[in-house]
Amino acid sequence: MLKGTILCFSIALAGMSAANAQTAMAPAPAASAIKRTPLRDVDLQGNYHVVEAIAEIAAGTASAGRHTHPGYDVSYVLEGEGTLIVDGKPDQALKPGIVIQVPPNVPHDVKVAPGKPLKLLGIYIVEKGKPVASPAPLK
Repeated sequence: MLKGTILCFSIALAGMSAANAQTAMAPAPAASAIKRTPLRDVDLQGNYHVVEAIAEIAAGTASAGRHTHPGYDVSYVLEGEGTLIVDGKPDQALKPGIVIQVPPNVPHDVKVAPGKPLKLLGIYIVEKGKPVASPAPLK
């Protein structure tokens, strides 16, 4: 059900993209082990935009780098396995088909299992003019 919702959301954004202005996506924080490849950036009404990106983290990465987003992070695991560590929540196992949701400004990190990189489709609904991700203080 949630997979269908995300797919429909992405398709709807594709239709809107021709009518909306595009803005540049800020790269991942320098201290991050996350490689984000922007796919699309669509302005929404108000002070937000939606950024779609492929996020990749190397196999065996012990910490992708604690970070936050100035809006919602909804991601779908495409490949690989790992663990999502979100402040104030139990760790969540990651494997293909899992959807994760991280609220705005909540520090989180990812550990990747050995063997295969972790690859996610990230959909970030963030405030305009702010980077998609920012480093968070270490615990």
